Amino acid sequence: MGQEKECRMRRGGRALDGKALLETDHLLFRGAERLKIFFRDLTGVAAAGGVLRLDWGGSSVELELGAAADKWAHKILHPPSRLDKLGMKAGLSVRLQGAFDREFTAELDAAGVKAPAKLCDLIFLAASRSTDLSRIPGLARRLQPAGGLWVIYPKGVEAIREIDVIRAGRAAGLKDTKVAAFSATHTGLRFTIPLAGR
Repeated sequence: MGQEKECRMRRGGRALDGKALLETDHLLFRGAERLKIFFRDLTGVAAAGGVLRLDWGGSSVELELGAAADKWAHKILHPPSRLDKLGMKAGLSVRLQGAFDREFTAELDAAGVKAPAKLCDLIFLAASRSTDLSRIPGLARRLQPAGGLWVIYPKGVEAIREIDVIRAGRAAGLKDTKVAAFSATHTGLRFTIPLAGR
C-alpha cells in the first residue's frame, strides 16, 4: 500500500506526534516512540470522526488521521489479494516460466486469465538462482508493449539477490517498476518495457 500521513497517536493516556505508514500487512508509527502493528494480530478496526482505532492482544491505539481514517480502515479490513498486487485481471494472457506452486496456478485459473499468446500481458519467471535470470531477454521479447515481466525469487538467499535480478532485467533493456511480496518466502520484481522502446 505504501501510504503515509503525519498524525497524532493516542495510546495509554499519552498523545504522540509522528508519522503513520500503512503497508501491505502492517501499520507503522514513527515518532518519539515506534510502534508496528501487524494486521494479522488485530481484533478490532474502526474509524469514526477522523480517528482510526486499532485493537489487538489487549492493547489499543487511536490515530488522528482526519479524512484518511475511513480509507485506511477499509484497506486494513480488505487488503489486496496477491493477484491484485501483481496487476492480474480477467482476460489477460499469462505465461508461466519455471515451477510455481499449485496454489498460485489455482488462483490464476479462478481469475479467468487466458492461455499464453505469442505476446503476453504478464509473464512470470520463477528464478531460484542467478543462472535462471538468463531467460529474461527471451521472455522480454514475448511481452506486449505495455506488459509486465515478474521475476519471482526467494528472499534472503545468496544464490540469487535482488541486485542480480535488477541488473539482469536492465541488461535486457527493461525497467524495474514494482516490488511485491509474492509469498512468505518469495519476492516479486516487475519489469516493463520503457516507453521509448514500445
